[in-house]
Amino acid sequence: MIDISKKLESKINDKLASKSKRTSLDDGFKKGKVINEVLDKPTTMTLYKMITNHTISYVNGIVSAGKESVLFWAVDGDGIDVALKVYLVSTSNFKKREPYILGDPRFTSVKKGTRSLVYLWARKEFRNLSQCYKCSISVPKPILQTNNVLAMSFVGNGGRPAKRLLESETGYDDYLETILLLKRLYREARLVHGDFSEFNIFKTDQGLVVFDLGSAVDLRHPRAAEFLQRDINNVNRFFSKRGIPVEDSAKIFGEITH
Repeated sequence: MIDISKKLESKINDKLASKSKRTSLDDGFKKGKVINEVLDKPTTMTLYKMITNHTISYVNGIVSAGKESVLFWAVDGDGIDVALKVYLVSTSNFKKREPYILGDPRFTSVKKGTRSLVYLWARKEFRNLSQCYKCSISVPKPILQTNNVLAMSFVGNGGRPAKRLLESETGYDDYLETILLLKRLYREARLVHGDFSEFNIFKTDQGLVVFDLGSAVDLRHPRAAEFLQRDINNVNRFFSKRGIPVEDSAKIFGEITH
């Protein structure tokens, strides 16, 4: 059994490494280092299972890397792009995310240990995406979550993600659409994003798409109102810097919550 596991691990590592089209990342990570840190044995086996259960057919390479996760560009059996978000089990950053979990009534059992917390965070983001998607809110379509790997629709083309709001030209219509997203998250999905900003919104030809919903909390979370106010302030600050007129934050808060 050990020999078989080693062969599978070697096979998937070789496949992922050979498919990767980038040898380095903007933040200085080298491909070998990312492969070693992200694709530890449990993660490797999780990806292999996603291939054997036909969630994905193969992995093309790395799209982006951050302190908490690495995003891979994969393709399914129909040739459709899939985004694989692999949460790093080697980071201590997730300990800072506890305020977004503790107090959320949907996740009352939090096991100790970084790996358990990372797995819970992945499950939380998948659930948040699912709640939004069921309400037809513009988010990446959730496909599958297993351990520290989240598969979802790829927002972009040919392995290139869509431009974020930060990188796009913006107007008053974008501001109104952004506020509407906040309102729909609150009223329909019953969530507060918690990390809502120009960094976590794609601007596409079909409209805005909000992503990175791991921080999103249930409205019953004791700090939900605080997080919503911060999200509104983030939006107003960004559009104000762009010279776009914005509504009073307190007024927006009232309109969303009442």
